[in-house]
Amino acid sequence: MENFYALIMAGGGGTRLWPLSRKDRPKQMLPLVGERTLFQMALDRLQPLLPPERILVVTGRDQVAQLQADAPQLPAENFIVEPFGQNTAPAVGLAAAHVQQRNPEAVLAVLTADHYIANEEKFRRVLQVSVQVARDDYIVTLGISPTYPATGYGYIKRGEPLTELDGFHIYHAEGFTEKPNRETAAQFLLSGLYSWNSGMFIFQVRQLMEEYARQQPAMRTLLTRIQAAVGQEAYADVLSQLWPQMPRLSIDYAVMEGAQRMAVIPVEMGWSDVGSWASLFDVLEGDEDGNVTQGENPKHIHLDTRDTLIVSDRVVATIGLRDLVIVDTEDVLFVCPRERSQDVRQIVERLRKSGDETYL
Repeated sequence: MENFYALIMAGGGGTRLWPLSRKDRPKQMLPLVGERTLFQMALDRLQPLLPPERILVVTGRDQVAQLQADAPQLPAENFIVEPFGQNTAPAVGLAAAHVQQRNPEAVLAVLTADHYIANEEKFRRVLQVSVQVARDDYIVTLGISPTYPATGYGYIKRGEPLTELDGFHIYHAEGFTEKPNRETAAQFLLSGLYSWNSGMFIFQVRQLMEEYARQQPAMRTLLTRIQAAVGQEAYADVLSQLWPQMPRLSIDYAVMEGAQRMAVIPVEMGWSDVGSWASLFDVLEGDEDGNVTQGENPKHIHLDTRDTLIVSDRVVATIGLRDLVIVDTEDVLFVCPRERSQDVRQIVERLRKSGDETYL
């Protein structure tokens, strides 16, 4: 695994797990599955593969102090700080510029700080395979084998087979599709040719920069100027001057959808983006009635209550409930049917529009 680096994307604000997730404590900083935060779990599953010196984190100014406190094993210079959020293409490019300045031959894995992976050993194996494929001048994406016609994920279509390594089948990636409607998602699932887009990519940094130059020349020019200042006294000034000029584009749209040599590795590893209260419910183990209780010293006293998620630090008593989400924080009580938990974003948007920042 020589020249292999990992980048953990940890800049998201995350509103889908409101009211537990807030601006000052987004999803990746929460211990949602066990005692470790999702960010700490992302580090834990990497460290058997990589020394701390080759694990980097990109995040925002308002989150870096807490993330550093959660990961004292990482060198301070491995936290790459965005002046403010400009979407994922500039964030990945900024981190890649730092890595390339350190090691022009680097292979970089772009990973997430706020996802859950049950089978960590399989995750490490597929990363090792991905590095081998990336060294053959492919940008590799990890595709999650779909289990239902999800409309909340992007999809990747696999083309002709490339090779097989360590039991993993690698394919040419034929194309990306943004979040489809339910009918299209059902067709994708039925075809057996599509994977969910996990948002995890592995590539040679040199090759990524070539794609920026080909597809996003304005962004590449800015990144080149920033990279030249890495490690110099002028770095902070150069970054603050050039960062506002970055196009606000996602890495999928800016680079991956148009990349010339893309490969996909479909993998089943117990992955979840923990993107809603319903998906957190699916990850956690319930009691004999299917109820899931989370929090500090949680206690649920219930009669005739089934398949309900309760997040609270105090005793919650329920009678005759089915398929609900109940989230009890210090200042907000949130209740909804589990199947409508994605709609929490509409509540957050109403608070924003009203100008009430107290609860965000």
